[in-house]
Amino acid sequence: MSTISVEEVKRLADLAEIGITDEEAERLTEGLVVIAEYAGQVSEISNVDVAPSAQSIQLVNVLREDVAGTPMDPEQLLAAAPEQEDSMFKVPQILEEEQ
Repeated sequence: MSTISVEEVKRLADLAEIGITDEEAERLTEGLVVIAEYAGQVSEISNVDVAPSAQSIQLVNVLREDVAGTPMDPEQLLAAAPEQEDSMFKVPQILEEEQ
């Protein structure tokens, strides 16, 4: 059984500078008691034979292998660019030049 009281909830709300009414304090106390009871039930579960884990399912790498392929022709790539200059893509300037 939990020992959370309405006075403790009001004190915590005051420390957190949260204004709550007496009715809100009652409702929050009831909710916190239920949460504490569930936490107590979880702590009663035997986990002696359970190995610690960081995740509940095993993750698998879904990326393809990094295999070198045939490079694309630079001239073909540049031909598809809206603008080019000196064998490079030309893009709008986004940074101001230093003075």
